Amino acid sequence: MEGFTRIDLIILIVYLAAVLVAGLYFSKREMKGKEYFRGDGTIPWWVTSVSIFATLLSPISYLSLAGNSYAGTWLMWFAQLGMLLAIPITIKFFLPVYSRLDIDTAYHYLELRFQSKGLRILGAVMFIIYQIGRMSIIMYLPCMVLGNLTGISTNFLILIMGVIAIIYSYTGGLKSVLWTDFIQGMVLLVGVTVALVFLLTHIDGGLGAVMEALTREGKFLGPDQPLFRANLLQDSVFLMIVGAGFNTMGSYVSSQDIVQRFTTTTDTGKLRKMMLANGGLSIFIATVFYLIGTGLYVFYQQNALPPAAARDQIFASYIAFELPVGLTGILLAAIYAASQSTLSTGLNSVASSWTLDIQARLSKKELSFEKQTKIGRYVSLLVGIFSIFVSIVLANGEIQSAYEWFNGFMGLVLGILIGTFILGAFTRVANTFGAVVAFLAASGVMVAIKYLAPAGSVSIWSYSIISIAVSLAVGIPASMISWRMKGDRKEPAPGTTIYQDR
Repeated sequence: MEGFTRIDLIILIVYLAAVLVAGLYFSKREMKGKEYFRGDGTIPWWVTSVSIFATLLSPISYLSLAGNSYAGTWLMWFAQLGMLLAIPITIKFFLPVYSRLDIDTAYHYLELRFQSKGLRILGAVMFIIYQIGRMSIIMYLPCMVLGNLTGISTNFLILIMGVIAIIYSYTGGLKSVLWTDFIQGMVLLVGVTVALVFLLTHIDGGLGAVMEALTREGKFLGPDQPLFRANLLQDSVFLMIVGAGFNTMGSYVSSQDIVQRFTTTTDTGKLRKMMLANGGLSIFIATVFYLIGTGLYVFYQQNALPPAAARDQIFASYIAFELPVGLTGILLAAIYAASQSTLSTGLNSVASSWTLDIQARLSKKELSFEKQTKIGRYVSLLVGIFSIFVSIVLANGEIQSAYEWFNGFMGLVLGILIGTFILGAFTRVANTFGAVVAFLAASGVMVAIKYLAPAGSVSIWSYSIISIAVSLAVGIPASMISWRMKGDRKEPAPGTTIYQDR
């Protein structure tokens, strides 16, 4: 049990330097305007697909999924199966709409569908709030873990991570972000798979011992974890799959960091390949993480626990104290770099959303491409600095499971947004008034559930479902009342619903 050695530290430094150099290399041609925010059209679909995977993966999954499996059961693994719901719906209904409209951002769709700049700005503001929270927790978690293992100040690690991500997202725009995401995503895939193989070969009984723990010791599903409950607000496997499916669809449909990838092409065939490849990679890696978690449970029944063996740190502790010198450095660097990947994506998507959805809508004059790029760079810089500050504050608090906390937060914010998108895409009757009333109603209901309802009375996995139901139940009649009072029912703009073609 050597822990984190000087050789591992050197590998970590070299890896981070290589990521920075790669990001700067892909940004060597200056991007302006839409090229800065959407790429230059030369990015292959498979690069974008791995980028989506790397963005959604993040160290929250890298550390917390294994920790959940180690300390509990595979219940939350079923959340990944929600992709079997989210991906087909997104491919069938939303990607064709986004492709034919050739949208600039996710919230551009809201303006086109409801003919409302205000809704576009409102959607962008909600996303920016969500993304700053996401970036902050994604920085704090791995830096806290690495700080405990290496003795390096957590605040210093957060600062370095933020600065490197800011540099290549600031200079290169989306193209630089996508290629660095691809590199880091592949390192994550290979590194985690190697770690699983190494773990299984060092367990007495190997894979058979892990399978026995899953079946005989109840590590797959515990007795208090039912497949279905009549109360759909309480946790069950069914709710986990459906609720996570709508949460994930919320990311695919209404989260600018993912939708921004879809704007790199209008080819629906390529978009379909992106989604299917991303879904396959995500389910595969989630299964690997859960096998690692259960494997660690078996391994540490046979061996002494390492230092810093807390729930969300157990996998990183294993990497630091059980893997060979050198491989430890590579895998810990991959965890650290996973944060940078998601952080740089977040910075670029916030920059694009602020510039195109807010600044350009509020400006009295049309912004030139040079002006758009300049604003985007300043925003990525300022948001990066602010996220670093929030992350340092967050690192001093306590969250039992970062993954569960984040999914609750995601369901609250993106769940409200996805309700508005579904109202617009799946109904002809919805208008601006109905959409605004639905948005306010869903926001009020979700805030009340999150902060006023008794703890544990409503599962976080039901947030998106509730928000969508409220949006439809309120938005449709509000729209009908509005156009009946005005006596003027306007048809949605061409191509903005699933029922229309241009």
